[in-house]
Amino acid sequence: MVSSSESAQSQTKVPASSSKKLEHIAVVMDGNQRWAVANNKSVSEGHRRGAETLKNVIRGAAELGVKYLTVYAFSTENWDRPDDEVSGLMEILQYHLLNSVDEINENGVRLKFIGDRSKLDPELLPLLDEALRQTKDNKTITLVIAFNYGGRSEIVRAVKKLAKEVLADKVSPEDVTEAFFEEYLDTRGIPDPDIFIRPAGEKRISNFLLWQSAYTEFIFTDVMWPDFSKEHLEKAIQEFGERNRRYGSR
Repeated sequence: MVSSSESAQSQTKVPASSSKKLEHIAVVMDGNQRWAVANNKSVSEGHRRGAETLKNVIRGAAELGVKYLTVYAFSTENWDRPDDEVSGLMEILQYHLLNSVDEINENGVRLKFIGDRSKLDPELLPLLDEALRQTKDNKTITLVIAFNYGGRSEIVRAVKKLAKEVLADKVSPEDVTEAFFEEYLDTRGIPDPDIFIRPAGEKRISNFLLWQSAYTEFIFTDVMWPDFSKEHLEKAIQEFGERNRRYGSR
């Protein structure tokens, strides 16, 4: 993951045009299956290779001074994939929760999970909670893992929570602003992404961070996720630094 010596160098490697503005990168980790087919590997091997790529990207993002990295690991729609693929993804998550948290913690990575926990294996939830507990005070970079996550699902769950509080007279409808509503989202306390990166050639957001991406800069690349490297990350950051973010103004 991220070594202390590497993180100490992080503030010197971001282009000046990007470092003042860039705080949060979101990534759709797409292309594992197509990479596996192209390389005569199993789909499970593609996902395992993708998990290794994530380690390298976390390291690279930390070196470049990024404070938040959000990755789309498993969507609410991914349950429709073949059972063996879903089981393989769950096993990869469980493996890393059991075997990688110490390494993550030692390297200053704070973990957060967003998504609907209700459909996850009950045996997985204590592992998630323990990983959050162990890493909650780390400050090098925050890794936000979107697991059983969907942007529409997140908004609906937030509306339901807010509606219950309105019905209980805990909240007045007049109190509700965009900032107020954001406190009910999974991402409360996390800044909106500056860059949204999607590898593997697809040019859509696939129900990822719908609310949060209103003014995000989108960068698409044909590189499959298992082949995505720090150099690709640097290229995306450089492109971001060349853009003029107006937020609706002129």
